[in-house]
Amino acid sequence: MKVEELAKKVASVKFKTGNMSTDQKNAALLSVAKKLDEKRTLILKMNSEDVSMARKNGMPDPLIDRLLLNDKRIDSMIASINKLMVLEDPVGRIDDGWTLPNGLRVTKVRVPIGAIGMIYEGRPNVTVESAILTLKSGNTILLKGSSSANKSNRVLVDLIKMALIEVNFPEDAVELVDDISHDAVSEMIKMRGYLDLIIPRGGKALIDFVIENSLVPTLETGSGNCHIFVDESADLDMALKIIENAKVQRPGTCNAAEKVLIHRKIAGEFIPKLHDRLSKLGVEMRGCEESLKILPTMKPASEDDWSTEYLDLILGIKVVKDVENAINHINKYGTKHSESIITRDYQNAMKFTSQIDAAALYINASTRFTDGGEFGFGAEIGISTQKLHARGPVGLRELTTYKYIVFGDGQVRS
Repeated sequence: MKVEELAKKVASVKFKTGNMSTDQKNAALLSVAKKLDEKRTLILKMNSEDVSMARKNGMPDPLIDRLLLNDKRIDSMIASINKLMVLEDPVGRIDDGWTLPNGLRVTKVRVPIGAIGMIYEGRPNVTVESAILTLKSGNTILLKGSSSANKSNRVLVDLIKMALIEVNFPEDAVELVDDISHDAVSEMIKMRGYLDLIIPRGGKALIDFVIENSLVPTLETGSGNCHIFVDESADLDMALKIIENAKVQRPGTCNAAEKVLIHRKIAGEFIPKLHDRLSKLGVEMRGCEESLKILPTMKPASEDDWSTEYLDLILGIKVVKDVENAINHINKYGTKHSESIITRDYQNAMKFTSQIDAAALYINASTRFTDGGEFGFGAEIGISTQKLHARGPVGLRELTTYKYIVFGDGQVRS
């Protein structure tokens, strides 16, 4: 089916979906959870075909990990649905209200955004998370995944639609663009008459293309060139543990650490310790000129390295003279996603968090926590790195807007 026809379908049911009760929406979510559980063998079969093709095409292992589904990840999808079901429905919530001198009563009420277009790469779990979040927040969604996950996405959307039909929920609330060509993306971002919002989620090239060319308002979910700064007062054992988690646990995710900045006063002691720990885990460290004097066996970092999101077992290392130097480097090369400082100095921690422009800032913790599920949102549709409307993990509330409803008894403006 053509992109325009699919966009028309999700637009045609957005008001009906937006007026579904909380019980109806939760029933739809429960039905989706049951369908995913019942059909997990089929899901895994289709996903294995995608993974096999990706390996054949030479996809790097960290990106294979993003693509891969298994029982544990299906269980995680179902757990996200169960969490969303118990979260407060934002639709209809009154954020504020007041009475004017003329007697008019003004209320500010939460409402769905409408028909959302989601363009994303790799991860098929995003298909489910995006669908369940938009359903619970009263929106509809047109999904456009990547060719690498096409079979996985297709089976997941088919199952979601079957689940919606079983509880008399509008099945057109969730649609998938079958066309995996780049032209389909170009067409989708011009569906201004049908789509109310476009959310790109993936690499920098995809996000930049959508932002620069979309006729539909766009919510920017940025790439993650995330940094960890190890201050001179840091607990070095803590720093090693945090960096390992942030880099190695899932290196193909946007909240994985890509760069480590190290205070000059501890660099001579810390860099060899970090290299010993990470090299055993297959991490390639690329160092600045000063760090290479400490550990000459590292690969030299180029200027391009400082702005690169590796999504791989590669870590840039830079020695800095103080917290101000670290802050300046991060603000120059960061992507406004997630940044962390390891320190026992309260003043440096406060300086770091107040002067860095990013959606999430951590003190003595891994950047891997920037996630809707970890933040208690149940799931997320992406990590917003912009400042308007939503920032950080985009959950239920961030998928709503508001309108003013004004109650009167005959007032007219003089």
